[in-house]
Amino acid sequence: MKSSRIRGRRKIRKDRGFQPAQVLAVSFIATILVGTLLLLFDFSTKSGHISLVDALFTSTSAVCVTGLVVLDTPTYFSPVGQVIILVLFQLGGLGIMTFSTMILLAAGKKISVKDKIMVQEGFHYAASKDFKSLIRNIFYFTVFIELAGTLLLFVRFLKETPWPRALYQSFFHAVSAFCNAGFSLFSDSFASYSRDILVNSVVVVLIILGGLGFLVLQEGKEIIRLLFKRKKRHVSLHTKLVLSLTLILIVFSFALFFFIEKDHSLKTLAGGEKVLPSLFQVITPRTAGFNTIDLNGLGSASIFLLILLMFVGASPGSTGGGVKTSTMGVIFAFLKSKIAARESVSIFRRTLPFPLVTIAFLVISLSLSVIFLSSFILLLSEPGVSLREVLFEVFSAFSTVGLSLGLTPKLSALGKIVVILTMYIGRIGPLTMLFAFSRPRARGRFEYVEESVMIG
Repeated sequence: MKSSRIRGRRKIRKDRGFQPAQVLAVSFIATILVGTLLLLFDFSTKSGHISLVDALFTSTSAVCVTGLVVLDTPTYFSPVGQVIILVLFQLGGLGIMTFSTMILLAAGKKISVKDKIMVQEGFHYAASKDFKSLIRNIFYFTVFIELAGTLLLFVRFLKETPWPRALYQSFFHAVSAFCNAGFSLFSDSFASYSRDILVNSVVVVLIILGGLGFLVLQEGKEIIRLLFKRKKRHVSLHTKLVLSLTLILIVFSFALFFFIEKDHSLKTLAGGEKVLPSLFQVITPRTAGFNTIDLNGLGSASIFLLILLMFVGASPGSTGGGVKTSTMGVIFAFLKSKIAARESVSIFRRTLPFPLVTIAFLVISLSLSVIFLSSFILLLSEPGVSLREVLFEVFSAFSTVGLSLGLTPKLSALGKIVVILTMYIGRIGPLTMLFAFSRPRARGRFEYVEESVMIG
């Protein structure tokens, strides 16, 4: 009897020591702290000085691929500091555990089951049998897409600057766009290129590819390969849902934004010139953070639209943030089933498991709770700021977007800490935070007497 209790205690300790969500959360914290330390060195800034809270804010924004800045990246940070920021958002965009696993695979080391689960925790990947293929494809996709984006941007930037500077700018912005980081080497983001078709097209495509998720990219590659061989391949429900919602969000939000702003913030542009900034500005909130127009010139309806787009964000397993497109798809499928008086929840002729619906509502509830709490604290710590500025800032921080109405540089030390925590929780996900700090298993095997309450 005694030996069984000892074995039980050992098992509990073992379970407590092995929680992938905790390791994922800690790996981001460790990377943020290392980045903060590097940015504190004199070689990272042109002035040779940066405060601790500003270094922490910049490092968190980079690792969490947010793009909110309290200090102007091109004018305040030295080339070394800019490269450090570049490395940080590259690490954060693909996931720290993924990078460490890539290194182990390159060195010929054996990957443990624990390492696999940690990486899968970050990419919501279930098929461990294809683990090595997943890691290889993540690496190949990243290198190919970022280099292609760099080459195309280089063609444009070479017309304005010497080739070493043009190459550096091209690579920095290609990585930033694909990782949905929002950091720019231009103080006005891409406002100077609002009418440039090549720059806008490349950046938009990079943002979309980074936001689709590596599983969708991997399946898309396989579908294209089989199409050339004239073979059919089954498209997973996840890919169908992600691609459908991404297309709907882009088309619907573009039409809405264009209609709202064509006679307001875009009135100085000719008819055809209004299309490019409208398309760019509804894609970048999901969740890249670049801008080609002055956001302060937008009306309240457009700001509200951008907030909704930021909240939805990108897709699971991607470099972007937000509650994710598939989460909103599950929510809409549930509402549709209730309107149709159906007990089961279905989409694309597939029935969704009910626990998945519960998780979707849990993600929405936790996300809104974090956003409202952060907003409330910011309203207390930042007297004189408007509710519009605070809500836009917090939604942007949580969804790791990086857009701002100008509040970020004016934040107090407490306000910066609040935004730092919001960016961190938004990047690793509120569900991961819940799993990281919750018990591995419930204590006691009992249930109370059931009783109902009134709802609604």
